[in-house]
Amino acid sequence: MTEPNAVTVNIFRSSKRSETYLFLPENAEFNDLPEALRKTFGRPIAAMSLALTPNRKLARAEAPKVLAALAAQGFYLQVPPPTEHSDIPKLPEELLQ
Repeated sequence: MTEPNAVTVNIFRSSKRSETYLFLPENAEFNDLPEALRKTFGRPIAAMSLALTPNRKLARAEAPKVLAALAAQGFYLQVPPPTEHSDIPKLPEELLQ
């Protein structure tokens, strides 16, 4: 049984960017996201679905921040931490907020 305050999310990994994941509410459609995000992210590859609560432990994100982003913009984009020698082009700043 799902907790009452849980939001079911689908998590996708990017076909273009290593260690980049997109969290979407269960009923959201990838094609409804901003075009810049879709182009940069590439083809979404299903990774998992889960019931997300504020207390849930996530590997690289804080659940309250993910939930806030889902409520405000309809998605949460998880990018890998920056590295000193990263030669990967940066995502547009508006997609990282």
